[in-house]
Amino acid sequence: MGALSHLRVLDLSRVLAGPWAGQILADLGAEVIKVERPGNGDDTRAWGPPFLKDAYGENTSEAAYYLSANRNKQSVTIDFTQAEGQRLVRELAAKSDILIENFKVGGLAAYGLDYESLKVINPDLIYCSITGFGQTGPYAKRAGYDFMIQGLGGLMSLTGRPEGDEGAGPVKVGVALTDILTGLYSTVAILAALAHREHEGGGQHIDMALLDVQVACLANQAMNYLTTGIAPKRLGNAHPNIVPYQDFPTADGDFILTVGNDGQFRKFAEVAGQPQWADDPRFATNKLRVANRAVLIPLIRQATVFKTTAEWVAQLEQAGVPCGPINDLSQVFADPQVKARGLAIELPHALAGLVPQVASPIRMSETPVEYRNAPPLLGEHTFEVLQRVLGLEAAAVAAFKEAGVL
Repeated sequence: MGALSHLRVLDLSRVLAGPWAGQILADLGAEVIKVERPGNGDDTRAWGPPFLKDAYGENTSEAAYYLSANRNKQSVTIDFTQAEGQRLVRELAAKSDILIENFKVGGLAAYGLDYESLKVINPDLIYCSITGFGQTGPYAKRAGYDFMIQGLGGLMSLTGRPEGDEGAGPVKVGVALTDILTGLYSTVAILAALAHREHEGGGQHIDMALLDVQVACLANQAMNYLTTGIAPKRLGNAHPNIVPYQDFPTADGDFILTVGNDGQFRKFAEVAGQPQWADDPRFATNKLRVANRAVLIPLIRQATVFKTTAEWVAQLEQAGVPCGPINDLSQVFADPQVKARGLAIELPHALAGLVPQVASPIRMSETPVEYRNAPPLLGEHTFEVLQRVLGLEAAAVAAFKEAGVL
């Protein structure tokens, strides 16, 4: 039994941040009921290609994007724009521990599904709202998507080639990182609220905003600004506070060198055949290397092109200097460490036979993650959940289906 197997989550969210939080809770054992619109469901079901292929190589209705964030859930279709649909969702909320939603601010109040309405029928409910800008402030009513928040929240001012370089300009991160981080922070907040409920009693409302998370995750770069008043600039793959800590060319490609202290720099200089660098008054300490970055980096680039990536990685690893290749995803999933950790898995799927998944990174000795079922088909569990959780008779569920409520 998973660590959260005693909990039920009502997941009214779609796209990524909310579903990501729901999947984490589901992987940890919680029963997660995903409520979707009849006929369409989660927006990401249609965010393809690529789509999952069936046994004949034909596309199914399941987009790869949707499959990334909805494992271990049960899909129930309910049209809560209808009064009967609202009643069904309220009844499910009354029997749930957690509710996750990412509608616009005030969007669920019209249906009686906001926190103030639901806490009346379930005072212990932990209600997590995820929006672009939060429940308060001048932007509260705006919609917010990851790409926009990466720009507005400062991340793109730090990502991309520096001014003056070929191809200079802001670049977004290659995955919807702000959504993912918001899902993680939301999960942490939910678990904290559960701990509070256990000791003090009662649920609460959690107000999560993509912009808040994005700004919070600027980390050292935010502090670089707040302590100096100077906004950091794009450095490409270089680090603002550590040198050398970036990519370098090799005889057959590129590799990443991440020197974290002066001892590692001395070892690197020896492997590079330039031991004098470690005692050079321009490079002897990290502070000096940062100040003289423009001198040191070209010298290192001249040295690294004489060995292959594999040679650099092997020799530097032996010397205890952190480094690594720049892999594409085919190389990532072929990597022996990734294989050893079991990060690629497959689950039985009704349309495809098997569906690939990326395993949870959580490793727990007593309550390990369990992979109970693949991301569900739209409405796959509607009848089963309404009968089991709400005690509805089959005829009643069929009548709701006939009326277009389900």
